[in-house]
Amino acid sequence: MRSVPLVAALALLAAPALAQAPAAAPPGENVLLHQLATLPSAQRIEADVRTMVGFGTRHTLSDTTSETRGIGAARRWVHAEFERISAACGGCLEVMYVGDTYTGARVPTPTEVVSVVAIQRGTTDPNRYVLIGGHLDSRVSDVANATADAPGANDDASGVAGTIESARILSQQRFPGSIVYVAFAGEEQGLVGAQIVAKKAKDENWRLVGVLNNDMIGNTRGIGGQSDNGTVRVFSDALRQTETEAEARQRRATGGEVDGPNRNLARYVDRIADQYIPNLDVMMVYRLDRFGRGGDHRAFNDAGFPGVRIVETLEHYDRQHQDLRTENGIAYGDVIEAMDFPYAAKVTALNVVSLAALSLAPPPPAGVTISGAVSPDTILKWTRPSAVQAPNLAGFRIHWRLTTEPQWTHSRWVGDVTEFTLRNTIIDNYFFGVSAVATDGSESPVVFPGAAGSFGGY
Repeated sequence: MRSVPLVAALALLAAPALAQAPAAAPPGENVLLHQLATLPSAQRIEADVRTMVGFGTRHTLSDTTSETRGIGAARRWVHAEFERISAACGGCLEVMYVGDTYTGARVPTPTEVVSVVAIQRGTTDPNRYVLIGGHLDSRVSDVANATADAPGANDDASGVAGTIESARILSQQRFPGSIVYVAFAGEEQGLVGAQIVAKKAKDENWRLVGVLNNDMIGNTRGIGGQSDNGTVRVFSDALRQTETEAEARQRRATGGEVDGPNRNLARYVDRIADQYIPNLDVMMVYRLDRFGRGGDHRAFNDAGFPGVRIVETLEHYDRQHQDLRTENGIAYGDVIEAMDFPYAAKVTALNVVSLAALSLAPPPPAGVTISGAVSPDTILKWTRPSAVQAPNLAGFRIHWRLTTEPQWTHSRWVGDVTEFTLRNTIIDNYFFGVSAVATDGSESPVVFPGAAGSFGGY
């Protein structure tokens, strides 16, 4: 019998293990995202806010026929701005009004509540959407006062200006997934415009994997005199509001109370800030919104879509929902003089990069399951999207963290597979998730196993 050299024998023994090794991981950063982060302009954002303030009031029940004052003039201006942006990109945006007649506690007579929507269709997976929006309407102390001047510079011309600026920048690129830009109406009347747009998304079966609601992103001075231009808050609800009783029982047994898609979308935005946005930290707040208050992302959460609120860290309550006046030496009102436009541009950059990353990445993994009870190992499984939906798919990454950690702390690239076993990693001690990674390094949000963490199917 012929002997085999030791080196050759070792090579033969190693061959099966090497065959199981995944392909090299994609790059950890995407150069395009760094470039996009530098493009938002404080000057353009200021010009847009000044235009919106110039309409006097943008109250939902204000004048709709004037060309210079009221909500009608404001929404026509936004529509025209989206059309101008579309013309510059060869007609890449579908610009439309989305509205309905509404009557409610804050709308005593039937009123057309009309939002402005622009859609940038994806190249390979157009029914997968990400959405950015701010609310166009404004108000004073009396929510029913539709005639008094209500400049609404920060609340929320800042969010609408950030949305328009995002459209200017991202419309110059092409993405696999679709991006939606919205100026919502009727937020101050009970999130009415957002409910109407969310219904459109539901009726048309959008695979909406992320809503970024920007509501007040231009103030850096708090009512107590503090100042902070280096932090932004991201609020996220805990649970999927469409959860069934059976799914709730499963969640109670296996976890997921802090790992719904809203929370993992917030973690995603936090990671984007750390990696691509200099001098801006995200404060994740585990709450639907500010205490006892609300925003347009809630309408999408209620419809079952992942969404978060992006908002300045310090609020100045004398400048919110106030009649314009001076009392006891204190100036009240949401005026442009109180704005910090470089800060608004920085928060807009966070949105631009987050939207681009979400749209470049493959869709979040679907059908994620986990097993490993009474075992030293943890097994994760998921399904692969079609080549049409994810032609740039490189593979998947497993993530885990201690159950008390707010952010994913460990990860492992596992390649283009649909199942992986983490050896000697006890399922009881950690939370786990899976993300999809593109060939350019763009990565989806992490998906927690089971219905509790699902971003929706393919």
